[in-house]
Amino acid sequence: MALIDARDVSHLYVGSDGQPTWALQNVSLSIEEGRFTCLVGPSGCGKTTLLQLIAGFMSPTRGAVTLSGAPIKRPGPDRSVVFQEYALFAWFTVRQNVEFGLRVAGMKASERRARSDELLEMVGMTRAAERYPHELSGGMRQRVAVARALATHPDVVLMDEPFAAVDALTRVNLQEELLRLAKRLNLSIVFVTHNIDEAVFLADEVVVMSAHPGSVKTVLTIDMPHPRDRGSGAFANWYTRINGLLHEDSSLTASATTP
Repeated sequence: MALIDARDVSHLYVGSDGQPTWALQNVSLSIEEGRFTCLVGPSGCGKTTLLQLIAGFMSPTRGAVTLSGAPIKRPGPDRSVVFQEYALFAWFTVRQNVEFGLRVAGMKASERRARSDELLEMVGMTRAAERYPHELSGGMRQRVAVARALATHPDVVLMDEPFAAVDALTRVNLQEELLRLAKRLNLSIVFVTHNIDEAVFLADEVVVMSAHPGSVKTVLTIDMPHPRDRGSGAFANWYTRINGLLHEDSSLTASATTP
């Protein structure tokens, strides 16, 4: 049984002009446990919508999304989400942010402390445990967000362009650290990105999506071992292949609209 299974999923929303629009249409996708899956596609292809359906923030108009065979109907501690804009509580310290979900779950203070110590060590934030978010760089804030997402031992970690707001060097460092954590903890990750380089570097599978309405174009298994060399011919080949798939739709659209 797949960890996450979407079957014939469509999602309709009403735009600012009052007109109904299909964000997703007839999406079917299976994601296995312990795999790193990246969703890539043009703006407006429904990547974030699909992530939100898995998170339980919204329900599909048609079809169903399941986690370990059970329908997803609402958010839950079995699914953690890391957003692009960090979403840390400004009035909490780093440690308090990491422990938030554990405190809500009723875990004893001593157990929360042990868990936050473990996670802060994993993400290299031990020395910043008593600092507040405004005292941290963007990369440090995102490390805290990742630690908080892992605190409750979720079945899957959902990440919506989590490194898009940081500089290029920090982004590479965060990618490497995330891969280290994924391997160490055998994480199941669904990761939305616009960046093809990032997808090829991170993913076991890359889900290439088409837009208008959003659908799954193809799923590619990236069969390169880690660590991956961005300068290798194999890396360049995967980049070129995904880039070509993404540009097929724009080429077809341009052809259709050219007199």
